[in-house]
Amino acid sequence: MHDLVIFDCDGVLVDSETMSNQCIIDNLARYGLELGLEDAIGFFVGGTMTGVMQKARELGAGLSDDWIDEIYGEIYARLRAGCPVIEGVPGLLDKLDAHGTPFCVASNGHEAKMEITLGQNGLWPRFNDRMFSAHVHGIAKPDPGLFQLAARHFGAETPVVIEDSPSGVTAAIRAGMRCLAYAAHSDGTELRDLGAEVFHHMNDVPELLAL
Repeated sequence: MHDLVIFDCDGVLVDSETMSNQCIIDNLARYGLELGLEDAIGFFVGGTMTGVMQKARELGAGLSDDWIDEIYGEIYARLRAGCPVIEGVPGLLDKLDAHGTPFCVASNGHEAKMEITLGQNGLWPRFNDRMFSAHVHGIAKPDPGLFQLAARHFGAETPVVIEDSPSGVTAAIRAGMRCLAYAAHSDGTELRDLGAEVFHHMNDVPELLAL
């Protein structure tokens, strides 16, 4: 039995990855860099915005040093217009509560972004006092430190991580933690090859966790 469930946020709790990456695509096109959605997801999902800027510059985009503030403003505006919760998440959290299993979120994303996405879906009160952001702690996936910090905070000895990106899975495996990888739109081969147990719907998680 696991004594802590650590969730990633974007793409795991809320369906924000496609929206955020489309926003990045639209922005970078103004700087002369044309990318498709599949390219952007491959380059950027699971990373930090600093990493996005560095990669975009390597690909030829002439971005200014204040680009991160610019793109966050555009992403936040788009997410405020509506960002759905991943189907099955509220019920999964209810089951964890019923079994007395604590849970938290550990994300490379900014807390302000999570307040927007989780807030409009009624999830913010369930996570706002159990949140670990790379922007606050200065530790970003694939470094395992963010997950290790969360486990220490809860005194957890058998935590499990729920992720959807290669960098997140890598961080969990490096931390020596079991990792369940949510693959909603693929067979999850890449995530499985990194050491995760792949699943395709949040309704599968209670059985995987023996709840």
